[in-house]
Amino acid sequence: MHQEYLPPEELQDTIKCFWYNRSEHKQALSSFEVLPDGYAEIIFYFGELYDAALKPLPSPFMVGLLNQPIHYVTRNRLEVIAIRCFPWTVFELLGLPSNVSQLVVFEHPLSNLQKPLQKCIQEGKIEDAMVLLSTYFLSFQAQLSPNTMLYKAGIAMRKAKGIMPVAQIAEAAHATVRTLERKFKQSSGFTVKDVTNIMRFEQVRNHLWLYPESNIAGLAHDFGYTDQAHLIREFKRFSGTTPSSFARNIQKRKLAISDDFVAFVQS
Repeated sequence: MHQEYLPPEELQDTIKCFWYNRSEHKQALSSFEVLPDGYAEIIFYFGELYDAALKPLPSPFMVGLLNQPIHYVTRNRLEVIAIRCFPWTVFELLGLPSNVSQLVVFEHPLSNLQKPLQKCIQEGKIEDAMVLLSTYFLSFQAQLSPNTMLYKAGIAMRKAKGIMPVAQIAEAAHATVRTLERKFKQSSGFTVKDVTNIMRFEQVRNHLWLYPESNIAGLAHDFGYTDQAHLIREFKRFSGTTPSSFARNIQKRKLAISDDFVAFVQS
């Protein structure tokens, strides 16, 4: 079960969405993989969740922008409430220095929401949980001084879905490439090019998830890669597998699960 909730308008420059997911795992331990996308996530979970080394994860924790797959292990029932943030805003939102680590463990007042969110989960009041999150972030929204340059750059990148040269992004942000790159690295820990490459990979991944029979050479053209070899290199860099292998695995999964299988991908 997966549900996404749009944040209040005042937060939409910073937060993409809030989301809730519930899953049941029959095996004693079940592992799953999360592929990179163009977002950072603040994760609250209820149940058992471990990293790939079977070390229990705290709740909440933050997953920064990924540039390779990350693996988790869980057992029985797992419920997650999360905040999906733009990577160039998440550290400012939390009042933390930017950190390029994939997994960030930190002490923060946000952790005080764990118990009230758990109460909402236990009572099945997911909508109330989203209200709690909205109220929390709205309470100190006025304290933030969003960087107009990064905001404009983010809009351009999101509209282009990563298919936009850095020079054009800088022009949209009314900044030089050098200044934009410096500010972007300070705010997210990554360069503009890093993020656009991940965003473009995400679009290809989502397309293959929905249409695994797609022609790879055609996708390379449609998504602005130099050629098919360029797409294959970038896809393997972020996913650990080729687009053809990924598509074959998706086709097998859809056949094995049922016609009711639903994939949740980002638009």
